[in-house]
Amino acid sequence: MNTVKGRVLFFGLLVVCMGLWSGSSELHFLHALEFEDNAHLGVASCASSVCHGKLAKQENENVWLNEFRVWSSDDRHARAYKTLLSDESKLIARKLGLKSAQSADICLDCHADNVTAQLRDTKFQVSDGVGCEACHGGAKLWIDSHTEPEATHADNLKRGMYPTEDPRQRATLCLSCHMGTNSKFATHEIMGAGHPRLSFELEAFTVNQPAHYTVDADYIQRKRSVVGFGLWVTGQVEAADTYLNLLQGNLLDVSGMFPEFSFYDCHSCHHPMDDKRWTLSRKNQGLKPGTLRLQDQHLLMLQSIVQILDQSKYSEFKKLVSALLKAGQSSKQDIKIAAGKLSAWISARRSVWLSTKTGNVEIRSIRKAIADMGAKGLLSDYASAEQAFLGIESLSLYLGDADKVGSVLDQMYNTVESDQKYSPAAFRAVAQKAVNVF
Repeated sequence: MNTVKGRVLFFGLLVVCMGLWSGSSELHFLHALEFEDNAHLGVASCASSVCHGKLAKQENENVWLNEFRVWSSDDRHARAYKTLLSDESKLIARKLGLKSAQSADICLDCHADNVTAQLRDTKFQVSDGVGCEACHGGAKLWIDSHTEPEATHADNLKRGMYPTEDPRQRATLCLSCHMGTNSKFATHEIMGAGHPRLSFELEAFTVNQPAHYTVDADYIQRKRSVVGFGLWVTGQVEAADTYLNLLQGNLLDVSGMFPEFSFYDCHSCHHPMDDKRWTLSRKNQGLKPGTLRLQDQHLLMLQSIVQILDQSKYSEFKKLVSALLKAGQSSKQDIKIAAGKLSAWISARRSVWLSTKTGNVEIRSIRKAIADMGAKGLLSDYASAEQAFLGIESLSLYLGDADKVGSVLDQMYNTVESDQKYSPAAFRAVAQKAVNVF
């Protein structure tokens, strides 16, 4: 079976993790904002052979020390800026009326570590793309101290290192580009000019990211990292809440008389006219044929989590989601009100889901609940099917039975490998097979 670790997934994204400290007041990174004046030194400051530029992983150290080489040779973040030099990016820039993609903040905010000029140290180069400090934070205050023999991770954090090991902080960081913020966002206009559709799932993206660290006993002792199931749950919760917060911001209004279309399911419009996809499940949600539908893929994944881990609140959650989807067909103000209510509800329940001690029985039930939604036609949108596959495979890998259920996973992957060839009926049939196998 081709597991997620071996697959080149189908997202085709140009956007990658951001230059974190770009001066926006909308990012809500409390830790980051405390050190927003911490200068960025550039990847050259980490690249020497006595730092993180060794040829091979060092087995006798608690860090590899070849992280720069992993990033520069294998990590797509290292090529983020170079993407802006492509013919495709140049064409997008012309369509948007930009002088160039590589000089426009609207592009650099996600394709580079686009900090202000005052925070760029002598070795810093924006052309390095999404480098070390884009994720780990400006290094001016911790570059020297983090190499001291008695230095601890807590010491580094106090000096401004970003806590990427924390699932919520990692999700917030990644989503700031892979979904967006109120200050930088891939609008419908940008996608209409040629930018790819955005998609994100924290666990799958983490697994596909070329590793430059080992989550061993030492790592867990120092950083208390959460991986596997906890990372998937955190990713879905934070993605859903990020989306709801964006709905409440000013982005919904940028298109004048129309709402910002990128908040809606792309494929409710972008599919062949003879491929009729409206189903009775949509009618049961109170939605009419031929109408735009707000994206709900992360909310559907969250639904499976609530169904198993917080069952007494399941009906309440579904009602709030239904109210949001109906509001999406009414007015911008109704959307903001419904999104606010649902976001507040999630915030009140978040700690319950993230702190629940979940065993394999519950995890298998969540995986089956996702497949069951697919079998019932509730995941007919491509984005929902895409998230369902990523979730089911991630949970299968965590449970250790990915090889056992590999055939159905491969079949499910084949149905979502291309959004242009996606068939809701084919996905529904495979989802039913998954229900039977799980």
